[in-house]
Amino acid sequence: MVEEQDKLLPIANVGRIMKHILPRNAKISKEAKETMQECVSEFISFVTSEASDKCHKENRKTVNGDDICWALSTLGFDNFSDIMLRYLHKFREFERQKAEQNKASSSEEKDEVTSNGFCPQPDASASLEFGILVKGGSSSSKQK
Repeated sequence: MVEEQDKLLPIANVGRIMKHILPRNAKISKEAKETMQECVSEFISFVTSEASDKCHKENRKTVNGDDICWALSTLGFDNFSDIMLRYLHKFREFERQKAEQNKASSSEEKDEVTSNGFCPQPDASASLEFGILVKGGSSSSKQK
């Protein structure tokens, strides 16, 4: 049996999102975080269930972003649906461009390997960024 906590979004994430919209000095009670956690989880379940029902009727096993947007619209959340559709289209465009860049750079590397007889070395001047999560806090710092 799935425990109740396992069905909910992580409370730390919910609290972080709540803090993002509030003034810096605002405090959020544990009870408020738990209430929001339950509401958000229920909302996601409600929308996902509607999208899943649509897929089941269409004999599909995979729920996609378009199904979620359709469910939001069907359930009367047209404002959310419109925003999500725009985000989904931008996300897909970004992913398509990224795939094209990877494909282009992959073919360039193959050309360089065959012409030089060795694998290209990464650019030594390129800097790497690592996000470090400070234990006990939600802030992260960047190191190069």
